[in-house]
Amino acid sequence: MKVAYTPRFLRLFKKLPLGLQDEVIEKIELFKNIDNHQRLEVHKLKGKLKKFYGFSVDYKNRIVFEYLSENEVALLAVGDHEIYRLFL
Repeated sequence: MKVAYTPRFLRLFKKLPLGLQDEVIEKIELFKNIDNHQRLEVHKLKGKLKKFYGFSVDYKNRIVFEYLSENEVALLAVGDHEIYRLFL
């Protein structure tokens, strides 16, 4: 799976504590292999966010992304559940 990073994602990523940044990088590497999607709890979002997907970094933090094609995604945002408000 090819992963692209939006400017918003990179901006939010840089604001995270260094330990959490390391965990995000680790989860993105796992995400690149579709076999790990169930483990990461990849899911389609609902409501006004229905065209986006998300997966867990840890209990509190998520990554929001969208499919650009079958094998390519754009990571849109990273953070706690407040990131969903960015899209409303």
